[in-house]
Amino acid sequence: MENKKTILVVEDEISLLNALCDKLTRENFAVLEAKNGEEGLEVALREHPDLILLDIIMPVMDGITMLKKLREDAWGKNAKVIILTNLSDNEKVAEALEQKSQEYLVKSDWKIEDVVAKVRERLER
Repeated sequence: MENKKTILVVEDEISLLNALCDKLTRENFAVLEAKNGEEGLEVALREHPDLILLDIIMPVMDGITMLKKLREDAWGKNAKVIILTNLSDNEKVAEALEQKSQEYLVKSDWKIEDVVAKVRERLER
């Protein structure tokens, strides 16, 4: 059996978290989830997912802080990350890109299928 790629979804909006997890599971990915950056960081460093979908604005620890901490780790410095944001907030996005986040998706601009396509594309690189 082919090895499933593991995706960690770090998102505090439960309906979106569930929708993403359901869709990715149906697309044959193994899915891990976290509801804030602190939980996300813990899961990422323990499980080493193939890709992380990371929200920026979250309670406890925001996505940018999680990303910075992730990049301090030997495994985490090369982890594949796609930022999910509600912000067309260029400053936060610029900060995320500085942390080697490969891409970001503004939530109002995409459909779940777009996210899946982006995930596949990142994993193939």
